[in-house]
Amino acid sequence: MVHAPLRPPAGAPPVRINLYSDTQTRPTPAMKEAMMRAEVGDEQHGDDPTVHELCDRMAALMGKEAAVFLPSGTMCNVIAILTHCSKGDEVVAHETSHILHSEGGTHAALAGVQIMPLKGPRGMFTAEDVRAAIRPRTRYAPPQRLLEVEQTANIGGGAIWPLAQLNAVADVAHEQGWATHMDGARLMNACVAAGIAPKDMVANYDSVWLDFTKGLGAPLGAVLCGSAEFIGQAWRWKQRLGGSMRQAGICAAACLYALDHHVDRLAEDHANAKALARGLRQIPGVVVEEPDTNLVFFDIKGCGMTVAQLQERLRLRGVAVSGLGGRVRACTHLDVTAPIIEEAVLEIRAALAAA
Repeated sequence: MVHAPLRPPAGAPPVRINLYSDTQTRPTPAMKEAMMRAEVGDEQHGDDPTVHELCDRMAALMGKEAAVFLPSGTMCNVIAILTHCSKGDEVVAHETSHILHSEGGTHAALAGVQIMPLKGPRGMFTAEDVRAAIRPRTRYAPPQRLLEVEQTANIGGGAIWPLAQLNAVADVAHEQGWATHMDGARLMNACVAAGIAPKDMVANYDSVWLDFTKGLGAPLGAVLCGSAEFIGQAWRWKQRLGGSMRQAGICAAACLYALDHHVDRLAEDHANAKALARGLRQIPGVVVEEPDTNLVFFDIKGCGMTVAQLQERLRLRGVAVSGLGGRVRACTHLDVTAPIIEEAVLEIRAALAAA
């Protein structure tokens, strides 16, 4: 059965505290103004100057030769794997990765690749784990073509891969002749929290993308970066998948605004996440993971309530959270302020007390 998009429970009030995801952000008035002023053209035809500006800036930011503007981060992952791999190839990734859990089996359906899931704490694995996953090069084994990492690791708790570990796993992959790809959905959260420039964070990765619809607050769009040859091939897959756009400069302008105004402020989201974690720890029975960035995961098994029950009770109080991996996930973003965090703790405490 294919599930329809989620809808609020009957009688539920409007959401006033939205911790469901940083994808819930709304464009700010200033971002909307920048969108309205954008110079546009036919993006598919190569005539949109604002899209060109965004791609040039992103390629420079990531230290890559070229970039392509795409509607979504999932399309970035799909196109990257379609470009790097052929049918029957194998991708090595963490067992909790987005490409395994949240992309509808598209890599099997469209690319014809299989994914070898690696274990490891907090959504990460080590160079030794990668070495242990190397298959013998015989006709019985699938060709291994790509190593994929997720920065930050979502189901891993919004955890930041240490730079040395990122480079170590990529080095093993390159020794084997594999390509490397980074799912950078929340890459800027990692860079701001760790104090590392994006081009240094991704230097050992052949392709990387950044999502503008999460903490950066744009209404849509992601940018995939890599070598000029890689991006040229990626454009063919963009065409095949219907990802080419027309006057896309309206959306690219929002992404440019986000680069100028919404990157450094991610530190506020991280501070709010830590404040939320501190407040949740004061609730009996709640076990909270210390957040690295803007994702707060907590376990409520000791509270006599399931994740789904808490979600429903909070939603009836106008509060939205998500559930992942058997835990509750609360996500801070630019629409969540410090006073909202204080109110959220009170609402979660009240909802759990009902158990």
